[in-house]
Amino acid sequence: MTDKSRYILTDEEIPTSWYNIVPDLPSPPPPPLHPATHEPIGPDDLAPLFPMDLIAQEVSTERYIPIPDEVLDVYRLWRATPLHRARRLEKELGTPARIYYKYEGVSPAGSHKPNTAVPQAYYNAKAGVEKLTTETGAGQWGTALAFAASQFGIECEVWQVRASYDQKPYRRAMMQAFGATVHPSPSEVTEFGRKILSEDPDSPGSLGIAISEAVEMAAADPSVRYALGSVLNHVLLHQTVIGEEALLQMAQAGDTPDVIVGCTGGGSNFGGLAFPFLREKLAGNNDVTIKAVEPKSCPSLTKGTYTYDFGDTAGMTPLVKMHTLGHDFIPDPIHAGGLRYHGMSPLLSHIYELGLIEAQAIGQTDCFAAGVQFARTEGIVPAPEPTHALAAAVDEALRCRETGEEKVILTALCGHGMLDMAAYDAYFAGELRDHEYPEEAIAEAMTRVPEL
Repeated sequence: MTDKSRYILTDEEIPTSWYNIVPDLPSPPPPPLHPATHEPIGPDDLAPLFPMDLIAQEVSTERYIPIPDEVLDVYRLWRATPLHRARRLEKELGTPARIYYKYEGVSPAGSHKPNTAVPQAYYNAKAGVEKLTTETGAGQWGTALAFAASQFGIECEVWQVRASYDQKPYRRAMMQAFGATVHPSPSEVTEFGRKILSEDPDSPGSLGIAISEAVEMAAADPSVRYALGSVLNHVLLHQTVIGEEALLQMAQAGDTPDVIVGCTGGGSNFGGLAFPFLREKLAGNNDVTIKAVEPKSCPSLTKGTYTYDFGDTAGMTPLVKMHTLGHDFIPDPIHAGGLRYHGMSPLLSHIYELGLIEAQAIGQTDCFAAGVQFARTEGIVPAPEPTHALAAAVDEALRCRETGEEKVILTALCGHGMLDMAAYDAYFAGELRDHEYPEEAIAEAMTRVPEL
């Protein structure tokens, strides 16, 4: 089996439960707080935004949560996803390292996002919800939720960050093909969007602004709920199908990873791959190093402050303790639109504070160089987001070339870049530039983080 480059699970081996890492941690993450009282929130506080099934998962202390049959039926359209050995990339690098990647680009949306979009649409439809609102950066989450909503007969309305709305028109068209209504954010549709545009008519937008617009619309209508594509516990929970499959596939390959790298914006793709392996590490079954990779222009883990902050720009969401750059910080319009978020998953932030994972930040030109090298050797054009993980994997493999270590490197190729070619076009034209950490802008944004 180890001479093959692709490892496939049968339908019978697709995970039937999601894994919740919280019970296995040395200490639980701090609770979300009500924005007005600063007291821990209860289920009723979240009910205007989420159905009770998802709220229960958000606060669950159960280690495993069964996946409903209706969700598994949709998962089978693309799961299990393949694990590949990147032999041609290894040869190009001249490294003794063995590089594997879990490829989530085979999903209907072309990314890992349907892993949570499908259950979120299912639980909302089960609760009688008629429409879901959401935000999206690069458009992968909006595409996934539009697809998922179509599977369960509910409407979908998406606010796409203006920078990505303009850069990625075909992603918008894909959302519309699945039946969604799409607005650029900030938009004239919401009160908060109009406020932002009155202050800055040329605002490139941010995920925080788009979240505020989607939450505003959902909170105003009892038949509408909000769906989030990353950050929250239940979202990372759903993504653990990635890591659970990868554990079995690595065993089929006869290998165990020494290093896992994944890109991080809100944290769902990274957590989805890493959490099952971290469970095994905490149980003493491996000694894997797990590394989160983020953009230099939006380095929430490596440069952010671990404190309570809003998840959105308008301050409509609960306060969560996370690594944050300030809820109204607007990152530079890099092409990895899915990583342009001011904060990091509270659960991942907590795990980082516990010292269980590492983090690094990389500039986008180095990332695109790695993406092009990967495309020319492995035949898949990666989305801008996972090029961050690929760049880190290449660096690790080159270190192995220098030291002679035969490390096993595992990464998540969380989506293809076939709708991101404008970004590659800019790279080839020499128009792509790195945006450095905007220290003054972040310091100013942090002055408006709530004081508890």
